Amino acid sequence: QVQLVESGGGLVQPGGSLRLSCAASGVTLDDYAIGWFRQAPGKEREGVSCISRSDSSTYYADSVKGRFTISRDNAKNTVYLQMNSLKPEDTAVYYCAADRRGCLFYLQGRVMNYWGKGTLVTVSS
Repeated sequence: QVQLVESGGGLVQPGGSLRLSCAASGVTLDDYAIGWFRQAPGKEREGVSCISRSDSSTYYADSVKGRFTISRDNAKNTVYLQMNSLKPEDTAVYYCAADRRGCLFYLQGRVMNYWGKGTLVTVSS
């Protein structure tokens, strides 16, 4: 069974920081590319970031580049999304997704195989 659980969402002020976690069970995340996606109210889901099976390849949407950092901790079987300098437009439900086929699927807009249920991030004063 592949199970992904996001955590770390919440309410944060503009300019603040938040760290999201994607914890896996049933799989070793080191064997999977992990993508972060978000869906804002009234908008389509969009890709935020992806990390390959190793951390040697990472990808970011232009809207978050320089502010967000994706990383993995293999010992904890967890992938993180560090979000800094948050803006109100970052408000969304954030999802993590895993796919053995790699970040190419993320880059091409393909649907990744396994998804978490999401965690809500609200950026507001």
